[in-house]
Amino acid sequence: MKITIAIDGYSSTGKSTVAKQLADWLEYIYVDTGAMYRAVTLFAMREGLISDGFFDKELLIKKLDAITITFVKNVSTGKADVCLNGENVENHIRTLEVSSFVSPVATVSEVRAKLVEQQQRMGEEKGIVMDGRDIGTVVFPNAELKIFMTASAEERAKRRYNELLERGDSITYQSVLSNVIERDTIDTTRKDSPLVKAEDAIEIDNTETNIEDQFHTILQLAKDRIAKRI
Repeated sequence: MKITIAIDGYSSTGKSTVAKQLADWLEYIYVDTGAMYRAVTLFAMREGLISDGFFDKELLIKKLDAITITFVKNVSTGKADVCLNGENVENHIRTLEVSSFVSPVATVSEVRAKLVEQQQRMGEEKGIVMDGRDIGTVVFPNAELKIFMTASAEERAKRRYNELLERGDSITYQSVLSNVIERDTIDTTRKDSPLVKAEDAIEIDNTETNIEDQFHTILQLAKDRIAKRI
């Protein structure tokens, strides 16, 4: 018997990493909802709808029907890449520039409604692992397993900084830390679907936990919930 697994939490807590690991191990479908919001943000940037100190929210809302987001399996990595209107934009959406604008875009109710509708359709058959900010509270409030991931802002900024350096981006640790703190503030204070821990979610603080130990902890939780469904 398959279940729905919802993983929420702060940025750069490794939600996507553990969600992919779980999906691979359980042979479930993995959906990176953060990538969907990043794709909408990239669309807004390309259309000139958002930049420093400027955001034409109303025009973005009018153009939402022109946005189609899909996932395709990357043959070389074995993972699912996000596509925006048929274009693979996996690398484009992972930049610090997109990160700096994604939270404002994600606060738009119409954007969230469009993506939540798509996400819920994806999970109708269960057997899905989805990570984001409001999966356990809004998208799948009845998910059999809900995880809420957290870590210190400094540790999360260090992880993100190292990722960007490996990509060849020219950035400073302080700029990444500032971005992490700003995103936390926006994510937790927005009026529509703020980042909060669902009452029945299990909190995982991975500030000092390695990826392997964290995976086995969450995998055991998933096995326990699946066993209860059989």
